[in-house]
Amino acid sequence: MELAAHLCMSRGLGRRIGEIGAMATIFVAIAVLSPLCAAGKSETLQRFLALDDPEPYQFRAIRHLEARNDHFGKSATMDVWTEGNGNGFQYQIIAESGSEYIRSRVFRETLETERAMWAAGSAAGAALTPENYDFEEAGVQPDGSPSLNVKPRRKDVLLVNGTIFLNPEDGDLVRMEGFLAKTPSFWTRRVSITRWYKRFAGVRMPVALESTANVRIAGQSTFRMTYEYESVNGHHF
Repeated sequence: MELAAHLCMSRGLGRRIGEIGAMATIFVAIAVLSPLCAAGKSETLQRFLALDDPEPYQFRAIRHLEARNDHFGKSATMDVWTEGNGNGFQYQIIAESGSEYIRSRVFRETLETERAMWAAGSAAGAALTPENYDFEEAGVQPDGSPSLNVKPRRKDVLLVNGTIFLNPEDGDLVRMEGFLAKTPSFWTRRVSITRWYKRFAGVRMPVALESTANVRIAGQSTFRMTYEYESVNGHHF
């Protein structure tokens, strides 16, 4: 137990993770991943933990952000160069269109939140570790993917109550989906989250994030962010 917890802490130091809500201070996104660790003896967990998991100490990627609220007929998109390294997180907006409110209150606040998270190094509170989650086997999916249920140990807007899905060939993390353990504000009833991951130069990175929130008065709002990497840890693609 102590050894597993120690491994979780040491492997999670360089990670950032993301939360996402919906309209009017309800969308808040972050983005990078924390490794899964657990003290149990599940074969599925042990296979995952046996994988090499190098730190993403540098990345540069272009992101496409889009959000929509059908009730008010508002939508917006934004393309942004993002970069994370030892100097922190920086971004440069290269194109944007649609609702100014969404671009300002959703997209820019999302990016500023990520900048603050990098500066604070606050990954541990959201990491997939035994300190934050309970884990249980969820069986094999119809496509052959092993899965694990993850249940937060506390109500926290950074944590997700849901399921992780692994690659049946190597046990690597492919997708995480569920609901925020705590809604970001009074105005949000429920926030669903789905994140997808791939490896670049051996480093596991997020490639897409989707969220849907039921918002009081405003109805359903959706958010999506995709990543195209130019480089990770000095390797160019």
